[in-house]
Amino acid sequence: MSKVRVVVAGPRGKMGSEALRMIEKQDDLELVACLDHKYDGQKISDFEELPKFDATIYNDIEKCFQSVEADVLVDLTTPEFGYLHTKTAIHYGVRPVVGTTGFTEEQLQELTDLSEEKGVGVIIAPNFALGAVLMMQFAKWAAKYFPDVEIIEKHHDNKLDAPSGTAIKTAALIKEVRESKQQGHPDEKETISGARGADVNGMRIHSMRLPGLVAHQEVVFGSSGENLTIKHDSFHRESFMTGVKLAIDNVMKLDILVYGLENILE
Repeated sequence: MSKVRVVVAGPRGKMGSEALRMIEKQDDLELVACLDHKYDGQKISDFEELPKFDATIYNDIEKCFQSVEADVLVDLTTPEFGYLHTKTAIHYGVRPVVGTTGFTEEQLQELTDLSEEKGVGVIIAPNFALGAVLMMQFAKWAAKYFPDVEIIEKHHDNKLDAPSGTAIKTAALIKEVRESKQQGHPDEKETISGARGADVNGMRIHSMRLPGLVAHQEVVFGSSGENLTIKHDSFHRESFMTGVKLAIDNVMKLDILVYGLENILE
């Protein structure tokens, strides 16, 4: 069986380095190159804290794809670079698996159209933790019966986007089964702007950013005399790697863009 040839963007980051360790453990994956804004031409093995791969680091994504044969790009960078990397990979026929969040609806639509035009599979996942994906699905199910709901997401203080992609995706899934509903007292007033959180279709999303957190979310439903809380915690970035591997395996079978890991779960 031939190995899937992988390029990782952001190899020195916390998620990217974890992806390298995951690839190191897999017999059916091969790291062929990495993308980084620094250290052009150096090897991953030059960095003591990273696995001893002989893969070369490239600053320029086009030079990377012109220099190596790649099947999949795993992008774990930032929205700005993730969008450009994904778009370029599609043009080169390399299938992106993207864990970067913060894309706009217009960017997602453009990538969806480009993926379909080129027949190149793409998976963009707001969260690669399987428990988080199940949490979102359970929340969608519960929202049919509990339309009063608020989302509380908590992440490390270096996260750039708020709300998180997982919170936005959760709200979108709930919106599919819940009619728009303004929650709280009709005459409530924020004495400090933003105190009630972001308003999405009448739902509220609250974002916390603190050192020591990784990725956590609660979806809290309220009804007469009872509450239901669906909660997921990622305590280590290793929790995302099962989903990354699942996405790599599945993106090789796709010729369209899939948004959300739940769409490839059986």
